[in-house]
Amino acid sequence: MQLTDSIQYVKGVGPKKTAELKRLGLRTVYDLLTYFPRTYEDQSVLTKISELQAGETVTVAGTIMNVSERQGGRRGMTILMALIGDGTGMLQVTWFNQKYLKNKLKVGKKVFVTGKAAYAYGGRGQFAMSQLHSFEILDEEAEPESRTGIVPVYPATEKLNQKFFRKVIAGLFAEELAIHDLIPPRVMKAYGLLTRQQALRDMHFPADFSVLQAARKHLAFEELYLIQCGLLLLKRQARENSKGIRHLLSSELVAKVQAALPFRLTDDQARTWQEIQRDMESPLPMRRLVQGDVGSGKTVIAMLALVKTVENGYQGALMAPTEILASQHYEGFLWQLEPLGIRIGFLSGRLTKKKREEMYARIAAQEVDIVIGTHALIQEGVDFAKLGLVVTDEQHRFGIAQRAELEKKGHLMPDVLVMTATPIPRTMTLTVYGDLDVSLIQQLPPGRQPIRTFVRKPDRRDLIYDYVHQQLAAGRQAYVVCPLIEMNEESDLPSAEEVYDELCYGIFRDMPCGLVHGRMKAAEKEQVMQDFYEDKIKLLVSTTVIEVGVNVPNASIMVVEHAERFGLAQLHQLRGRIGRGQYKSYCILVSEMKTENARERLKIMAETSDGFKLAEEDLRLRGPGQFFGSMQHGLPDLKVADVLGDMDILLQARQAAQETVASREERQDILPILALQYKEQFENITDI
Repeated sequence: MQLTDSIQYVKGVGPKKTAELKRLGLRTVYDLLTYFPRTYEDQSVLTKISELQAGETVTVAGTIMNVSERQGGRRGMTILMALIGDGTGMLQVTWFNQKYLKNKLKVGKKVFVTGKAAYAYGGRGQFAMSQLHSFEILDEEAEPESRTGIVPVYPATEKLNQKFFRKVIAGLFAEELAIHDLIPPRVMKAYGLLTRQQALRDMHFPADFSVLQAARKHLAFEELYLIQCGLLLLKRQARENSKGIRHLLSSELVAKVQAALPFRLTDDQARTWQEIQRDMESPLPMRRLVQGDVGSGKTVIAMLALVKTVENGYQGALMAPTEILASQHYEGFLWQLEPLGIRIGFLSGRLTKKKREEMYARIAAQEVDIVIGTHALIQEGVDFAKLGLVVTDEQHRFGIAQRAELEKKGHLMPDVLVMTATPIPRTMTLTVYGDLDVSLIQQLPPGRQPIRTFVRKPDRRDLIYDYVHQQLAAGRQAYVVCPLIEMNEESDLPSAEEVYDELCYGIFRDMPCGLVHGRMKAAEKEQVMQDFYEDKIKLLVSTTVIEVGVNVPNASIMVVEHAERFGLAQLHQLRGRIGRGQYKSYCILVSEMKTENARERLKIMAETSDGFKLAEEDLRLRGPGQFFGSMQHGLPDLKVADVLGDMDILLQARQAAQETVASREERQDILPILALQYKEQFENITDI
């Protein structure tokens, strides 16, 4: 059997189960082999019922002595109860709303249960399982002792239970499967890794927890190593296959722009600008990421780089994530650069066809030096006469594939500068953006107002909005952010629309209010944001669409409703909308804080304004699941590795990947593996 074979040919699956497995995204033998357990039960020791202690997690083997069913609760919940005996006592096990089990729970059947023991309700010395972790009906001939050990627990469904997954996956390992190692033998030996076949088997059916740890290390290393190889090969290909633009040293024009700035560059900004100049003066194409917290002054650096390319006779392009932000950049660049004779153009999807075509013609004739716009810049019809530098924003979801598209726009390979306001720890940045060089701006420019953050319960809402009203009456503006757009049957949270109605026709009826959310048409949304920018709207009720938005120096207060519904990084991005002017700024997080996790997260939010610390905490609290994919568009999500917990493995994998890319032989071996494993992400890589 081949790993690429359809799942329907696996023993024990069949057509009905195939359809159910496809709903879980499992289509091939390989998909099933890499459907890893979500946790493991230590069933290596059986406990007699007479020896149970309340509060302990235990495994009990016994026989079903009695089964009963009753209805309970307001909605007629089905409650199934079984009494299990092992000769030393009785254990009560309960299932809620699992009616399908009724035909399987037969008196006399041998069973195996793992969970937390508790005294049964009624207190007659009988025990119950207060938290049932796993349950299995044994085959007639099976002895309970033969089933003890480390047992995998899979993400299961009603129609695909634990027994099914364990049996089918165990059956796969009994087949003659061709499971080849993906990592070169030298790397496996150097880092003490298992064979891939052994790692996969031990990940599903470990003999003990030390065996599981070794299997997990191999698979996490493999995952991180392959992604790193792909990114490093992309970087190598861009450099070796492409003829870049060699910009000359910065001179008069750049110096004039820098001298006209109303402030001095911070140390971080100055260092980043030096790194960018060095890249641009090299014959290799620049691929640099500038990572800086909200308000750290990334745009100024981008402006200097664009002026440098113009001074060298080339054109520059700046892509912004929203129409209004593009307009704001356009106005800022016009004010700063037009007096110096630099021609600035604007391009967006909202321009009329005639104006768009006029701009296309001006770009193609090099009658425009710097074009500012939205993703319209990389669409068909745009052809630069002499494109030297493209600056883009990570919020575009402008990933690997889009950068490849962009490279076709210029006749030479343009330099590329990517800006991100999503702070992630330095070592992870190197890993996620492995195809880019990284510059870090951590210092905030002088004059930025610190934002004071408070966490308040909903019973203080009247006081909060009284204070907001006072601020608006004093001439300021405010944001109110909600997690939902409209009423939702499944949620008891007030929507942005409800909050808008409540505030607009209530305490703020004497103030101009606006509402903006993701379902509005782009033109409506842009108009509301423009009115807020121009101070025609005093209170803006919004969903997270303002996370990357317009710069409104007069906005000094933000209220976030149900703040526990947002991630820390998202709250930090939202908070960055205020504190941009001369006024003291306040962010008020409103939350019931019902869970320990919510209390901890919001406490961290109130105590620190360091985006890098918040990003680490966010990752720690919410888990790593889709870390790679969410940070850089086009990268696969991780199945095994945890980028925070596996930092040591991550750094080893990066080192190993660098060694592989430097070796021609290993490079050639890894290319077909990358194409097979991560086709969409790395299929365009060729060796040189």
